Amino acid sequence: MMNNINRILPYGRPLSRAFAFLLLLIVLAGCQPSADPQPTRLQGQIFGTFWLVTLPETLSDQEAARLDQGIRETLQRVDQQMSTYRADSELMQLNQHPVGEWLAVSDALFYVLEQGQQIAQISGGAFDMTVGGLVNLWSFGPEARPEEIPDAELLEARLAEAGYQQLELDAATQRVRRLSDHFVDLSGIAKGFGVDEVSRWLAQQGYSNYLINIGGDLIVAGQRTPERLWTIGVEIPQFDLQQMAQHILPLSDVSVATSGDYRNYFEADGRRLSHTISPFTGWPINHNLASVTVLHPENLFADAWATAIMVLGAEAGLRLAEQQGIEALLITRQEAGWESQLTSALRARLGEELSQTIEHQQ
Repeated sequence: MMNNINRILPYGRPLSRAFAFLLLLIVLAGCQPSADPQPTRLQGQIFGTFWLVTLPETLSDQEAARLDQGIRETLQRVDQQMSTYRADSELMQLNQHPVGEWLAVSDALFYVLEQGQQIAQISGGAFDMTVGGLVNLWSFGPEARPEEIPDAELLEARLAEAGYQQLELDAATQRVRRLSDHFVDLSGIAKGFGVDEVSRWLAQQGYSNYLINIGGDLIVAGQRTPERLWTIGVEIPQFDLQQMAQHILPLSDVSVATSGDYRNYFEADGRRLSHTISPFTGWPINHNLASVTVLHPENLFADAWATAIMVLGAEAGLRLAEQQGIEALLITRQEAGWESQLTSALRARLGEELSQTIEHQQ
């Protein structure tokens, strides 16, 4: 078995073992005219990764400190609710609660679970929050297992426990219960919710132009300058630390999330094993779809849908995205290089000229 230094850890892994990386490269292209105000950038660490908030105006030290504190408090609250790496988190209380017994949960946690269950149902189980036991078994979760292919019998046992139907929600009483001894893992949706929460908080403070980036999950609001949109670069999926923007997207007032098989993985028995686990097989995904980028008004949905499409693979994933009207960019590995496919909804946003440029760029 080979350990791989490129491995990036999922939501909640202690930062001391994580690399700060961008699944989406923020492209602030071009030199700023000297008359333009210098942007304010606030940054820190959360969820086992980095967070970065950029505001295009120059803020006073006092105002920047106030925003920094508010952002940190917002993110710490989400972490306290939804981390699997904190024994005292609300999510871990659910995972430790007796099977079959109801547990009342907070508004935030119930909302994330409720939306995740809806996406699970629509995607036919491609998105599934109950696969945490399998994620842990493959050494991508808090159990800190060795990076190796797990025992077949144990894998089958954990696969049998999982299934989104085994998680029941009661909206009338805002309670949740597990119907089997599975482990709920929100790594495919909670980070997106964190991005949304920071965005909502900034809007409440009166800000309408900003970029939020938490470990590659983004929201862009307003514009970079009155004359220029925010520009986001989608990187080429490759198994090294080098980052190269494959496509540049000018965007405003939308969130962006990418799921890929090329950043968080390990190698065992000559095989590269991705952190994205198929709820259908219990194994890491194994197909030629290298990355999925989804645009959505809420990052929670962009995050979860990117995961679901990634699990399904290029053909089935693209078909589902078209059926649901999802704005998505799929990049697949081909013998001659890369192939990029846009859904109709994303093509409508970007326009035909830019869409054709993306789809013909290799």
